[in-house]
Amino acid sequence: MKKFLALVLIAAAVAFLPSHASAVTKMKLAYVVPEAQSTHVAAAKFFKPYVEQHTDGEIIVELYPNGQLGGDRQVVEAVGLGTIHMTIPAVAVLSGFDPHFQVFDLPFLFKSRQEAYDALDGELGTKLNELLPPLGIKNLAYAENGFRMITNNRGPVTKPADLKGLKIRTMENPIHMATFRALGANPTPMSFGELYTALQQKTVDAEENPIPLIYTSKFYEVQKYCSLSGHVYAATALLVNDDWFNSLPEKHQKVLQDAAKIYRTEQRKISAQQDKEMIESLKKNGMIVNEITPSEKKAFSAATAVVYKEFADMVKGGQELIDLAKK
Repeated sequence: MKKFLALVLIAAAVAFLPSHASAVTKMKLAYVVPEAQSTHVAAAKFFKPYVEQHTDGEIIVELYPNGQLGGDRQVVEAVGLGTIHMTIPAVAVLSGFDPHFQVFDLPFLFKSRQEAYDALDGELGTKLNELLPPLGIKNLAYAENGFRMITNNRGPVTKPADLKGLKIRTMENPIHMATFRALGANPTPMSFGELYTALQQKTVDAEENPIPLIYTSKFYEVQKYCSLSGHVYAATALLVNDDWFNSLPEKHQKVLQDAAKIYRTEQRKISAQQDKEMIESLKKNGMIVNEITPSEKKAFSAATAVVYKEFADMVKGGQELIDLAKK
């Protein structure tokens, strides 16, 4: 048995040895979202063909959507260890590896997509990227899942009181959980893969996700109301194993970096368009969708102000990150 295990470990190590010859590398890129969601659409339409064409087929990109290789956290860990080459997780998951990433999860931080892009592509994103190489990871670009919205079966949400006592599934993310506690809800963390069944069996009453995930996961089958709260802007990150990336010839490193920038631009466009189209599709499938006006959002912002103080006190340099995000 020990001999067999040793052979398996040697084989795994050989698979990640630097290759400067023209040998073909099959690069695994994994993520939890389904094929219809913008992450996969952009990866299949832009990232994969660009990498394969500009490396002359020396890197073949294998896409693994639908959580085939594990949930976000497991796949991020696998990329850090080098057993998977790349992943595109929700940035919220990275807060489990370094608490500084929780700054992106602060409620009502960004009023528009452009504000979020400016922060992610600017000084704040650069500062956070520097925290990843010690984890064995490099971030090539930030893309998006979009603004997170609330769905439930009790009624439309227009004020914090509408969330009182509501058992809502959240990610296992301290800031998300603190946000909903501040709003009077009962946050219940669980993996995304378990969520549909939990809603169906009424283990939880509500959930919060970006519109494309609400639609492609068919939550309209088990949830009646969707409130466009936009309480958190959900970014994603195009992560690559740092050692493997550094082992590549410089020309191939540049290809991956260029492909990531193209992917970022195109994926964001697709995501914004999907939001519009899928809100209409949710309505057609029987969901009651309501806006939360800027005036109504002030009450939510006031109720969750305590979360900003909690983050600033909990994370060394937290206030500096908040100031960078706002700038």
